[in-house]
Amino acid sequence: MRKIINDPVYGFITIDHPLIFSILNHPWYQRLRRIQQMALASLVYPGAVHTRFHHSLGAYHLMHCALTELRNKGVDISPEEELAAKVGILLHDIGHGPFSHALEHVLIEGASHESISRMIMQRLNEDFNGSLDLTILIFNGQYPKRFLHQLISGQLDVDRMDYLTRDSFFTGVSEGVIGYDRILKMLTVHEGELMVEEKGIYSIEKFLVARRLMYWQVYLHKTVLSAEQMLVRILTRAKELVASGALRPDPEVPLYGFLEGMKTLDLDRFCRLDDSDVEGLLKRWRFHPDRVLSTLSSWLIDRRLLKIRLGASPYGVTELGEMKEAVARNLGITEREAGFFVFEGTASNSTYDARDEMIRVLFKTGEVRDISGVDNALIHQTLATPVKKFYFCYPR
Repeated sequence: MRKIINDPVYGFITIDHPLIFSILNHPWYQRLRRIQQMALASLVYPGAVHTRFHHSLGAYHLMHCALTELRNKGVDISPEEELAAKVGILLHDIGHGPFSHALEHVLIEGASHESISRMIMQRLNEDFNGSLDLTILIFNGQYPKRFLHQLISGQLDVDRMDYLTRDSFFTGVSEGVIGYDRILKMLTVHEGELMVEEKGIYSIEKFLVARRLMYWQVYLHKTVLSAEQMLVRILTRAKELVASGALRPDPEVPLYGFLEGMKTLDLDRFCRLDDSDVEGLLKRWRFHPDRVLSTLSSWLIDRRLLKIRLGASPYGVTELGEMKEAVARNLGITEREAGFFVFEGTASNSTYDARDEMIRVLFKTGEVRDISGVDNALIHQTLATPVKKFYFCYPR
């Protein structure tokens, strides 16, 4: 079996195994077509309407390219290992819920998309009669050939290579462009670990710089941050209203089960959720008698977003309190309810964490160094330092 998919970023992506084709056609995977990759970023960058389906297919393509390159360099990769790694990257984001990271810990508290992906993989493994056994070992980092896991999840994985390339393409933000093709050519394996050849140092540094720029220019853009925080507070308010009986759950709507504070994850119900479930309720809630729920829902739908200020230090308690009092008066709500419109928080990003899965450089001499330890390392000097910004949101 051989199928090709036309991708706007890479051209043709080849599907060449029945198991891959079966996974692509599974309803739980098809759900990714209805989950936007960048949540609410399209409110700032109108072209950013690509989906998790696009991204996972792109990452699959880059995994194929990476494994082909490594095999050409003499790295031992069996056909079974290649298939398992491809399936792993294809399913790495299948645990995302509506609006991806924006609502990750709101609908299901304490459950990351990675943990849900593992649960879904286990269920799919049952459906496919154990065909995902090796994939699960690799995905969980339990397989002896560590480089296969590092290609799926690490600081230089094909997941990041695709989302930087794809998100840059669809937003039109050229600062996110990376030389993914050159990086793939520079990959190598040494003592079972994924590494980069010495001549690829500058490509890796550019990759890390691009990631930093994309975070502050796109992913943590202040307007995107404001919109996502509004969505979080809408769902939080809805949970409160469901708990108090002011919002009556509809058993036909899958999302309501999660608003009722589901103790144990219902995987079948979760895999029925996508962005349209949240969007549909927002349109309904804009007419709800609760002033907080209806106002926030209307504002988000109409893109009347909360104003947001970013600063290097926390905002004063006095300013926060005065703003809450003013909003409470203007909207006819309590000061506690005004906290849904006036709030502060922090946004932070660390471009490269040397304590995490490090990016190692293999020199021609056989020496191995972390990317932050090479001569005149850009990463060591600047990008290894986390950046934290404080934000303050309030109505215009």
